[in-house]
Amino acid sequence: MKKAFDYIVVGSGINSLCCAALLAKAGHRVCVLERNDYLGGCIKTAEITEEGFRHDVLSGWHPLFVTSPSYQALAADLARHGLVYLNSEKPTAVVNPGGEALVLSTSRERNTAVLNELCDGDGDRYAQTMTAMERDAELTFSLLTNELVSFATLRLLWREWRSRGSAGLSQFAGEAMASSRDWLCQHFRSDLARSLLAPWILHTGLGPEANFSGAMSRVLGFSLESAGMSVVKGGSDNLVHAFRGLIEEYGGELHVNTDVQRITVEDRRARGVECLQGHRDTQGRQSIQIEAKRAVICNVTPQQLYLSLLEPDWVPETVREQAANFRFGNACMQIHLALDQLPQWRDPQLDDVAMVHLSGGLDAVSLAVAQAQCGLLPAEPTIVVAQPTALDPSRAPEGKAILWIQLQELPSTIRGDAAGQIEAPGDGQWTQEIAERYADRIIARIGQHIPGLEGSIRCRVVLSPKDLESINVNLVGGDPYSGHCGMQQFLLWRPLKALKNHETPVRNLYHIGASTHPGPGLAGNSGYMVARGLLS
Repeated sequence: MKKAFDYIVVGSGINSLCCAALLAKAGHRVCVLERNDYLGGCIKTAEITEEGFRHDVLSGWHPLFVTSPSYQALAADLARHGLVYLNSEKPTAVVNPGGEALVLSTSRERNTAVLNELCDGDGDRYAQTMTAMERDAELTFSLLTNELVSFATLRLLWREWRSRGSAGLSQFAGEAMASSRDWLCQHFRSDLARSLLAPWILHTGLGPEANFSGAMSRVLGFSLESAGMSVVKGGSDNLVHAFRGLIEEYGGELHVNTDVQRITVEDRRARGVECLQGHRDTQGRQSIQIEAKRAVICNVTPQQLYLSLLEPDWVPETVREQAANFRFGNACMQIHLALDQLPQWRDPQLDDVAMVHLSGGLDAVSLAVAQAQCGLLPAEPTIVVAQPTALDPSRAPEGKAILWIQLQELPSTIRGDAAGQIEAPGDGQWTQEIAERYADRIIARIGQHIPGLEGSIRCRVVLSPKDLESINVNLVGGDPYSGHCGMQQFLLWRPLKALKNHETPVRNLYHIGASTHPGPGLAGNSGYMVARGLLS
């Protein structure tokens, strides 16, 4: 490894890879340092069940990345390094406990007609919402892809004010603050239509009652219809391989098993990092120092950055206090199944849908979120059932399949079971036994909609919230979004109220990742913002 680079990027998640690739392509010497034995952060593909079954262990679906500014800038380069995306005209669907199903397609005309069949006017109101999203796209997506405290954002708001006037801009902001429940109940009369869209707010780290969740529900609905549900051919690690090839092509380096212990600072300016190199489970790890001539960019949580990586002398008391109080959200569980055959749903229209939600509807989502926040295992959580082999048969041997199952409404510390079936541990900590028993409940529910599912399971792997944090240190308590996304910790106030944009109290030190603006979602936007700012 070289001892000096222009830029050092700590962590190798999607934001790090986007940032490093953009900087390297611009001619800078870049070094990416990863503490784990693999690159990618939450992008990890492995044969964790049986040989030949390639599972995306954590994240696996990329509708936000393929519509991101990073992808627009790097798509041709990534394709040259082997990246291929597959997609579906049926990105998502819902099935309720009674077996009623509804599919969202990439055709607005079809979606409008289907929703109008359910309840007269629902489809028309859906189409009006999507048209409004197109009209507001520049403002909406610019706020999610630009530094908020910047001349670019001021110019954008000035243009919008001149176009809309004070009342129009105020109306936009007021509508954005509404909850997902508000939006769904005002625009849809059909419970099934509400059920189709309600679970998607969980993928932003919010619940249906949260302020701003209505705006995020519309953003996701618009993205699904316009971009579908993209998946990387052969496994999401092929995206990481493409990034690695691109960064190395331009002279960059990427190193695993390199655990950054300290950011070196002189005169309030970041100068480099001190690392331990070598696998964490082995003896004799080597201590090394690496110089950063221009900047250090950290993809970590606020606690890691301000309470561990920086010496206390460089962290103002207000920042230290806010970092210590940074709040994490509900926990998550992943279940991976290797199947003897392709799933055959009771409703055949679900067989080729990319991602199906099993949900009792809007109220059921709200109840499960509330139960998790109170420390309870939800009695009937929202179940995300994604079908990678429906889009990409290469993920499993011929005639076989995999399922990617996610639960996003779980407590990180268990106080009880809302169903009264699983006894809470005395210390509240997740154990493998509890995770397996809860997974049994989930598989039984899925089996009501996929006949013969349990008999077709060759192997099952259950990853509890505790397992997720052990895989990726940024997923504190099993929170897949690296921090609660409520308004008090979002937009201008993410990660901390005392700081501006992705800057830190130390010059030439920048903070990126899901804990920073614009929050979670596999898009790479915070890495893009920092790279663009450095290159400008």
